[in-house]
Amino acid sequence: MTDGLPNPQRLFAFLTIAIALTMAVLDGAIVNVALPSIGQDLAITPAQTIWVVNAYQLAVTISLLPLASIGDSVGYKKCYWTGLAVFTVASFACANAHSLLFLSLARVVQGFGAAGVMSVNIALVRFIFPRAQLGIGVGYTALVVAVSSAAGPSVASAILSVGHWQWLFLVNVPLGLAALVIAARALPVTPASGNRFDVLSALLNAITFGALIAGLNALSDEGHGERGAILIAIAAVFGVIFVQRERRLTIPMLPVDLLRLPVFALSVVTSIGSFAAQSMAYVALPFFFEQDLGRSETATGLLMTPWPLMTALTAPIAGKLSDQIPPERLGSIGLTILAIGLILIATMGAEPSSVDIGWRLAICGLGFGIFQSPNNKILIGSAPRERSGGASGIQSTARLLGQSMGAVTVAVVFGVVRGHQTVIITSIAALLALIAAGASGLRKTAVR
Repeated sequence: MTDGLPNPQRLFAFLTIAIALTMAVLDGAIVNVALPSIGQDLAITPAQTIWVVNAYQLAVTISLLPLASIGDSVGYKKCYWTGLAVFTVASFACANAHSLLFLSLARVVQGFGAAGVMSVNIALVRFIFPRAQLGIGVGYTALVVAVSSAAGPSVASAILSVGHWQWLFLVNVPLGLAALVIAARALPVTPASGNRFDVLSALLNAITFGALIAGLNALSDEGHGERGAILIAIAAVFGVIFVQRERRLTIPMLPVDLLRLPVFALSVVTSIGSFAAQSMAYVALPFFFEQDLGRSETATGLLMTPWPLMTALTAPIAGKLSDQIPPERLGSIGLTILAIGLILIATMGAEPSSVDIGWRLAICGLGFGIFQSPNNKILIGSAPRERSGGASGIQSTARLLGQSMGAVTVAVVFGVVRGHQTVIITSIAALLALIAAGASGLRKTAVR
């Protein structure tokens, strides 16, 4: 294969990646804003509306690694294009749902489609950009994710101000159709291993990660701790069986072969720790702003903006630098800056001004942006090109696990601590960031 795509094909190929990834990330965020409207329109309780979110999250989680395996087998373009088509059709179904059951089922299908996109997007970037510019490609991808995450609540609010909640899903249809046309012409055809799909591995994967994420979500709900513990225990048992089976396979669905590479394993640990730290701050700070400082929802959204905005500005620059500076060094620097920002948040006092909050969150965003692109470059670059799908799938899985673990930690602190909750949570997050920085630094030795 040639080393990357020529322009303008490279531009159009990345454009379809950006469109599909934006839709997948936005869809995970914007629906939260619409839950009250959905509940009222479908005549369901607030507790029932959570299934609209959980159905999507669980579908994505349990299908990332199987779809990454399919991508390795049939080619990343086919997996990506099919996932995007499924996501687009399911979005139309969501927009026409008139019951909780139909909407939840459509969200499950939509989650499978999103997983088809997310499981191989970094793998495709590896074939779109030349090897010498992989950091740039990964940086642009991080930019798309950061901007989409930051824009989610604002986009949802804007759509809901002029239309019904169904429009949150309907807007995906024309965007998806456009991306499908571009993808068919511009995405590179990648090598296909032709390996047979392992149904048993897919089943063990679904039980392990499905039970784990469901258990973590249950732990974060007051009064459901026992159920959460049971689900996590089930995940642990099946996880052991899953790992033991995968170790015997030549090309496993769970990339234990890649996890034996110290640099890859350290990159996964670094990713989980960093996203857990970020998630803890993202979940806890809105409560502090609204309940302790008395800020409105709109003001809270604005106060949270400096973090993702700075990440979006920094990620492409860090990606480009990672092609010239050892990426493990950039990762350690970024995570150390993130830890410093979290410590500054923990020590900002009980009544900080908007400026006091803003510059501290900007430091956090700066650190996370410096870290994210180099880390993803190491993670995908340390795997053989024919195993890019497995590396891409584990990268997305590590992000989801980190975010879920961070949210659970916040819920536990809220449940057992009565005062200084934000200080405790951001201090724990800073410690996690420092541990992740240490793991990132160890990759220098692993590479040698």
